[in-house]
Amino acid sequence: MIMNDRKELNEVQIIYNCRLPERTGLYDVTLRGEHIDQVRPRIIDDEALKSELEQDLLSNESKVDAAGRLLIPGLIEPHIHMEKAMLLDRMPKEAASLQEAIAMTVKLKEGFTKQDMIARSMDVAYRLSSYGVTTARCHVEVDPVLGLSAIESLLEVKDRLSDRMDLNIVAFPQEGIYAAPGTAELMKEAVKLGADAVGGITYMDPDLDEHLSFVFRLAAEYDLPLDFHADFSLNPCDRGIMQIVRRTKEFGYEGRVAAGHVTSLGAMPREEAVLCAQQIAESGVHIMALPATDLYMNGRQDTDNVRRGLTPVRLLLEQGVNVLYGANNIRNAFTPFGTGNVMDIAWLLAHTAYMGSEKEAKLLVQMGTTLAAQALGISNYNITAGQAADLALFPVTSERELLIERPKPLAVWKNGKRLRPIKRAEDNFYS
Repeated sequence: MIMNDRKELNEVQIIYNCRLPERTGLYDVTLRGEHIDQVRPRIIDDEALKSELEQDLLSNESKVDAAGRLLIPGLIEPHIHMEKAMLLDRMPKEAASLQEAIAMTVKLKEGFTKQDMIARSMDVAYRLSSYGVTTARCHVEVDPVLGLSAIESLLEVKDRLSDRMDLNIVAFPQEGIYAAPGTAELMKEAVKLGADAVGGITYMDPDLDEHLSFVFRLAAEYDLPLDFHADFSLNPCDRGIMQIVRRTKEFGYEGRVAAGHVTSLGAMPREEAVLCAQQIAESGVHIMALPATDLYMNGRQDTDNVRRGLTPVRLLLEQGVNVLYGANNIRNAFTPFGTGNVMDIAWLLAHTAYMGSEKEAKLLVQMGTTLAAQALGISNYNITAGQAADLALFPVTSERELLIERPKPLAVWKNGKRLRPIKRAEDNFYS
């Protein structure tokens, strides 16, 4: 057993003839064990011939001819709700507002069991994996209805997925902390059970300052990052993000805080929004655009000149904010769509944020890989020697083609292990 473990740790694989993000020409990428060992330009000469002969010493399973296709770091889904996904067949009707979606889901949660939450979460995880996702951050609800059952369920899912995906769990108080008595103690217990981050929400508790005090202190006590749902509206007076920025600086949490939605920022006069964005950038707070949910839920009260309800992505990028994107919900009251394909969300954002150039296509792929990694506290997430071998090979030759076609990957590696496609419910997934 020890010999097999050592062999696996030192196993060599070569992905050759591949294209890489932000580089021209073809490359050979060598993996050793769980890490990238070498990245070399592919040059056709005597040395290259020698390299080919050396490769022939490897088994066929250890060599992959990319044939000029694009190899990127494994995709990251930075903001998703798994245990309340795949609920369309249980909904009594379609939700006509954010408040109605929340209320409907509260009622549905009364019927959730651990087995049910695990099954639906695994379904989502398989979908993500099939599209090249190797890391995901999941917001898991903690409240008096579910208690700790959702956290316990997702911790089991995390364990089951350990060989194919890193699942980062956020203890999330969807119903508020003080608006739902008992949640504060449940949040503390969720962290003790093994949550990877502390969640917060700016629009459920009557006293936001009290809410922020609790979650920042809890995160600081256990040295955990924070991830918020913030300002999910088109009211320019909703500026919870600025209180988050202030607390981030107060607690010395620069770079360790993320916030999703932040759509009210797009309803402000540009001059005010720019000032807010500059302060967000200074604090290192990462902003997660969630376009599928934001576009579907926002603007429903407008009768004339209906607003789009999108995070002002371009404005934030111009001010130096790290912006990324996530699916948020899949097939529930908040978002009745979703396949688990991260590139679907990138494609939607490209349309709605006017990001159609070749340069912006490259940026969108970065937002789904290296920039998303920064938000999750993963450093040096790129294809260079010494980095973890989380990789996805796609049947395209450029980032722009990847965004346009949004195909499934030809191959996926997690910590150097090539994941094998398996048959599950009429689709191919990697295990």
